Amino acid sequence: MANSLEDLGGRRHFDYIVIGCGGIGSGALFWLSKKAGSNVLGLEKFELAHENGGSQDISRIIRLTYPDDRYLKLTPHTFTCWEAVEEESGMQVVYKPGGVTLAERGKTDHVMEKYEAAMRRANIPFETWDNKQLMERYPQFTVGPEFQATFQKDAGLVDAALGNALHVQLAQGRGAKVLDNCPVNRVAKASNGLITVSTPLGDFTCKKVIVTAGAWINQVLSSIGCHVPVYVTEENVTYFGSPHMKEFTKDKFPMFIYHTPINDVYALPVHVNGCTKIGVDAGGAVVSGDKRTWTPDPKRLEFLQDVCKKIIPKFLGPVVKTKTCLYTMTPDRDFLIDTCHRQGFSDVIVCCGAGHAYKFASLLGKILSEMAVDGQTQYDVSGFSWDREALTNPNFKPVFQMASQKSKL
Repeated sequence: MANSLEDLGGRRHFDYIVIGCGGIGSGALFWLSKKAGSNVLGLEKFELAHENGGSQDISRIIRLTYPDDRYLKLTPHTFTCWEAVEEESGMQVVYKPGGVTLAERGKTDHVMEKYEAAMRRANIPFETWDNKQLMERYPQFTVGPEFQATFQKDAGLVDAALGNALHVQLAQGRGAKVLDNCPVNRVAKASNGLITVSTPLGDFTCKKVIVTAGAWINQVLSSIGCHVPVYVTEENVTYFGSPHMKEFTKDKFPMFIYHTPINDVYALPVHVNGCTKIGVDAGGAVVSGDKRTWTPDPKRLEFLQDVCKKIIPKFLGPVVKTKTCLYTMTPDRDFLIDTCHRQGFSDVIVCCGAGHAYKFASLLGKILSEMAVDGQTQYDVSGFSWDREALTNPNFKPVFQMASQKSKL
């Protein structure tokens, strides 16, 4: 739970302030607290564990596989960082039932080829299956000979809600403070060389600020003349009450991604709530953090039901819940991890996870903590700086699919 203003005992200066305490921000709190203990303050616009942004929910995909070497340098460390959280908390956050990727020959197999080539470059072990081999291993699938699959044994899910909570609680255990319902109105340079962070609960000062505010990133950064070109979209995810839930438990079924000709579909096994989970990646309507419908798109649900009927009918059941969440994506769908040095604020560090970062949340928190305390990080994030066309060319055409398919939903 969050601290109260009284818990701060009148204190107004902390060496490090984190703005936005979702997945990445809570990770930053956790890793900063290892380095700076009680000299860390987290500020959250909403209540902790809220569902307004993109870091909520009980299960998110974690995997080693990406079609881009910049991410493949980092993915092994995502598991290591979550293991550190698990060891300190005594609670399991990551589950590894394995991961299946599906494509259709002549339609989307070129996408899978990009992933396979990247895995070979990174020496990540994987298997390739035809439809018969897939159904022999996982008879829940019902696919024809036009389908091909890859299997990677280390993939699975990370419990996002639990991960966020553990990050925060463990940080608090080392003396860090967290104020929720505390939006940031302004960031500015103080006369003494520190940074002032203004909130409805008063002003706070610090040496370094980490901004992980998701859809509200520009509301925070605008006061220092900084703007991140992001697209905020409202996405849907559905939980089905499959009567065949026994066939979709984590010991019997993997997470899977299906590259369709129009969108990537992702699905996860049953976790915590007794339901199967499925969604479409990056194809929702463009909104803003404060202006959204909160209403699931029935066309997307129908699309997902049709997909299930085609390839995995027992996954279906009554709709227990369809909910919306936000993706905050840079135009090239790549992370932004950098300081605001171009605006003269090298002591303000910004991170945008581009709608696919939860698996990286703890690692990104560690990276940001190193940048704040040590001035640099041991991990190669040079490919995620401001200095790329997607962030410098206002005419850059957005590409939101991970392997460059075009969203048509």
